[in-house]
Amino acid sequence: MKNLFLFFILIASYTSSFSQQITYSQPESQDSRALDFEIIGKINDNFLIYKNIRNNYAICAYDNSMRLLNRVELRFMPDNTLNVDFVTYPDFAWLIYQYQKRSIIHCMAVKINEEGKLLSDPIELDTTHINFFADNKIYSTIKSEDKSKIMIYKIQRKNGNFNFTTLLFNDSLQLLHKSRIATDFDDRKDLFSDFYVDNEGNFVFTKGNKSTTKDYIQDLTLVTKKPEEDNFILKTFDLSGNYLDAIKLKIDNVNKHYIINSLYYEKKHGNVEGIYTAVWDINNKNIITQVFQNLGDSIRSVAKSNGNNKLALNNYFIRDVVLKKDGGFVLTAEDFYSQSRSNPWNRYDYLYGYPSFSPYNYYLYSPYSSYGYYGGYPYYNSRGNNRYYYNNILVLDMDKTGRTDWATVINKSQYDDETDNFLSYVITLTGGQLHFLFNSIERRSYLLVDHSVSGSGKLTVNPPFKTLDRGYQFMPRYGKQVSASQIIIPCVYRNYICFAKIEFP
Repeated sequence: MKNLFLFFILIASYTSSFSQQITYSQPESQDSRALDFEIIGKINDNFLIYKNIRNNYAICAYDNSMRLLNRVELRFMPDNTLNVDFVTYPDFAWLIYQYQKRSIIHCMAVKINEEGKLLSDPIELDTTHINFFADNKIYSTIKSEDKSKIMIYKIQRKNGNFNFTTLLFNDSLQLLHKSRIATDFDDRKDLFSDFYVDNEGNFVFTKGNKSTTKDYIQDLTLVTKKPEEDNFILKTFDLSGNYLDAIKLKIDNVNKHYIINSLYYEKKHGNVEGIYTAVWDINNKNIITQVFQNLGDSIRSVAKSNGNNKLALNNYFIRDVVLKKDGGFVLTAEDFYSQSRSNPWNRYDYLYGYPSFSPYNYYLYSPYSSYGYYGGYPYYNSRGNNRYYYNNILVLDMDKTGRTDWATVINKSQYDDETDNFLSYVITLTGGQLHFLFNSIERRSYLLVDHSVSGSGKLTVNPPFKTLDRGYQFMPRYGKQVSASQIIIPCVYRNYICFAKIEFP
């Protein structure tokens, strides 16, 4: 009996030492569900979060125990501030914002420290005159992986063209180069991907072309612009009669590659056949590999939530591309669809909507989030009488030629009505493993769970979280990894928004 007791003590000690620790912030009285927020990141030893409630802007600094250290009201930002972005460094961050005064849009920046206090006066980066009917959210901010380059760009429609203006800065926000480029764009047939800037300052995105407004992509072009040049360089890819879904572009700065991934179809309105992968060599300016990889029945049978194997991948969407040092990558895709009383589920409408592309509200990828939503937490995002379903996660390990080495499926079944804020997942890369954090529905309540995948594809269901309080409802999809072993996830507690820090051993 004594030995058995010691055995349980050892097991409990082992589980405790290897389980993840959760620390919660205290909800503030003004942080209702209408709060708009952005997790800025970790600066020195503090965690910074931007908050906006009814045009009252503030930055809150939390310590390692998630105690509120400081709340800085951003009174210099006008009530009509249109958008806020952050570029975070180990010891400071740039806050970049835009606002309209009469017919002028101002793009501004300030430098803040680990307490959220200003280290500089507001700096004007650019201005734009707009007419009365023009969209006023015209500036977007992107940064290179090493954050040595910051690019602010705007896209304006004029005479049937899209006019790009790009401003390339260094990490001190010193202007390196400004370009103005006009390009043809047919919003009934053309689609832009995410926009990126690499560590050298090259601007890159893809442009897809459809034969009609309701078709998938049949022509694909890689568009690049060198840091100090004022023209786009176009490279068209031969799709061999296949059709592509939404494009997921990724920059591999280590191996100097641009990696393009998409689900593909062999015929219009057909079933998803597999993964299309193309790798462009930046230095040699050539295609290293281009593969249409059919995912066979062995993968389809475990990936499907229901139905037959031919339809198994039709509801999947590529979510993440995690790079490996050898030029390969891990790709994740999630089974998602919705049901509505008024409108049937349509994959095309979900992907592209109408218009097919808006330069002011595009799908922005974040390396720490499945979605990287632009503008914080849209709590009231219901679109009528909708029910959202987020099911299995497919994890594919791809080598540098675009071929699959192994495949793993994380089984989950999630649904909710009117809002999907508590559904889907977030990835944390720590300890050589990918941790997938998501809510599991148990007894009509959400319970946060952690499933991890090793470099060899081994799936592990990890022990329950320490200090997991059932009073908190986590929103994993809005989480952000802020260090090698820490992630901040927003949650709802008694109708207020607060934040949980999860620390991995």
